[in-house]
Amino acid sequence: MSADPLARRLDMEAALGVRRFAAFAFADVVGYTILMATEEGRTHRRWMAVLDGTLRPLAAEHGGRIVKSTGDGVLAEFPTPRAAVAWGLEVQRRLAAAEAQEAETPTLALRIAVHAGEITATDHDIYGQGVNVAARLQEHAPAGGLLLSADVHEVAGGALPHPARDLGWLVLKHLPAPERAFALDPETPPARLPSPPDVSPLPSLAVLPLRNLGGDPQDDYFADGVVEDIVVSLGNLRELMVVSRSSTLAWRGRDADPRDVSRALGVRYVVSGSVRRAGRDLRVQIELSDAHTGTRLWGDRAEAHGGELFALQDRIVERIVSGVAPHVRVAELQRALRKRPESFTAYDLALRGLGLIHDLERAHFEEARTLFERAMAHDPGFALPVAWAARWYSVNVGQGWSRDPRADMEQAATLAMRATELDRQNGLALATYGHVRSFLFHDYDTALVFFERALSASPNSALAWLLSSATLSYVGRTEEAIRHAEHGLRLSPFDQNLFTYYNLIGMAHYAHGNVAEAVRWCRLSHAETPRFTSNLRIMIGALSAAGQAEEARAAAARLVELEPGFTLSNYERTRLPFRDTAIRVRYLADLRAAGLPE
Repeated sequence: MSADPLARRLDMEAALGVRRFAAFAFADVVGYTILMATEEGRTHRRWMAVLDGTLRPLAAEHGGRIVKSTGDGVLAEFPTPRAAVAWGLEVQRRLAAAEAQEAETPTLALRIAVHAGEITATDHDIYGQGVNVAARLQEHAPAGGLLLSADVHEVAGGALPHPARDLGWLVLKHLPAPERAFALDPETPPARLPSPPDVSPLPSLAVLPLRNLGGDPQDDYFADGVVEDIVVSLGNLRELMVVSRSSTLAWRGRDADPRDVSRALGVRYVVSGSVRRAGRDLRVQIELSDAHTGTRLWGDRAEAHGGELFALQDRIVERIVSGVAPHVRVAELQRALRKRPESFTAYDLALRGLGLIHDLERAHFEEARTLFERAMAHDPGFALPVAWAARWYSVNVGQGWSRDPRADMEQAATLAMRATELDRQNGLALATYGHVRSFLFHDYDTALVFFERALSASPNSALAWLLSSATLSYVGRTEEAIRHAEHGLRLSPFDQNLFTYYNLIGMAHYAHGNVAEAVRWCRLSHAETPRFTSNLRIMIGALSAAGQAEEARAAAARLVELEPGFTLSNYERTRLPFRDTAIRVRYLADLRAAGLPE
């Protein structure tokens, strides 16, 4: 054969591609669209520096190549799975070290997935079903970490720095068969992942925890409670979008840059300050900043003695609103200001109970009820401890801890109704009563009426949006349920009780039939609080539906350990919440498949 025909044949083979075994990795920038929308020039420069300074040279060091860049990510090819995994680990290590020195936020983080198999390769691309699988696996990879297919994990698992988490069988978008995968989490997760920009037409605001300058750590709950009261009053204003107080606790005790808070929470305005408490005397210093411009809009300093605290908080609310939404009508503002307790002691006890109710350690949980009861005894007309006491009884039944579920259900309903009578505009009381009627008594129609009232009274109540999602799931309005739960999370993305938010998003997805999403959210809830039995039940059902039988059985054993005496027959008769027949039947079948006792 002459040289020219040989050259033509080689050119043709190169164009058509050759079949070979390879390992390949997809790497994708977390939140790239958000980063480009907010800081396009800087994001592009950082990504190009990572691509040319880290990804390409490291691929060459491990015998591989960057096949192509997809704009916000890359596809890389390697001769062996071990080489691909070693590349991914080194990329994440170097990127984490570089970002730790980066003063500006948010973090440029990658998700990387590694798979292996037969491919068709050309000079400029690789093709094959395995490549498609890797692209979909990447969507499930942890930020700053790696996700390995089962084949890659089997070959390279021994070379990993620590054991990977078995994610079981993942249902991948637009692919016919599930894939088993293993997640290798980063030792230190990226701290400043990008959040969506504020797209609300309303002025958006976050109130940071007041720094406790009194020196006594026991007063932290008091400083948090002052902020909670201000946040709830602001949240009752339709003219504002207010992030919940629980979501700002990550900034407790820190001198936070308002611009960092804005990037993390997607808000325009940030309120910060300090409180110094000495006995019944209180000094508060507070300021409002426009986080987009870095401008300090105003500052205020005030002192109060005992019961004067509540009038002081009203003045602070008025100052914030006048700085952020000057168009708020005086009448609407007065409606938003909360009914105050007559007893300073009752207020103090209620705040201490709030600090304990979400700790699902039995001793702490029991103490929360005692504190609420003492607060109610000091001031029977104060709605806050009554509403939270109702919530306490609801959780006690839901956890399977109640010695007399029927009596506790009645007590929850009585307290919730009493709270709504004491304060008809109290969103917490209205939402709590709605949830009690739905979850404990299966009176869904009444519940929906009270949730509508709760959201009308407190449109920025994350808890009201969240609890309403549960009832919408129960009655089969699953798309609404997902939207309500996600909106609740948007109002409180760093909530101290994220396990509840994650669980109810997971339940909404399970009810809707999104099994993979349900498993993902339930796992997140479980990672936050493994003792939350309501989440365990939904996770068991979702794992069974996803075909992850072994993990479902392990979760079922954990449920029985936490809730001795659990039986499906009793659960179906008393606490199974779903009214929608199709969801109810499917849920029971999935629980039964996990081996829960009849």
